[in-house]
Amino acid sequence: MLLNDYFRQIQTLVDQCAIVQESNLVYEARSHDRGFIHGELNLINGKTLAVREFVKTTSIVDREMYTYQYMTAENQLIFRYDNTGHHRKLSLSTFPHHKHDGSETNVIASDAPDLAKVLQEIADQS
Repeated sequence: MLLNDYFRQIQTLVDQCAIVQESNLVYEARSHDRGFIHGELNLINGKTLAVREFVKTTSIVDREMYTYQYMTAENQLIFRYDNTGHHRKLSLSTFPHHKHDGSETNVIASDAPDLAKVLQEIADQS
């Protein structure tokens, strides 16, 4: 997949998502096959989803770094998915992917969700 095609795919997802009220995502090409997406999605429930993805698009889309941080209007953490490799105690089958659920210290093993799955999780909680 081409980098610009991936950027368009993400923007289409955001534009068509019923729970997104406003988006300020920024799409930065770093080379012909690497890019960075960052910004916030303001949701209809008054909460915010901060998004960061560093992607490499060769034959597949590889999100080399990602963070999806869901917060209250008061900037309190509801959950965050990321793949920072600092929680080695977690299951080797999911490392470095993990979820901070409700606090920075409540860390659980997790798959590597994409933005669509995270938005669906938020919609299901609403």
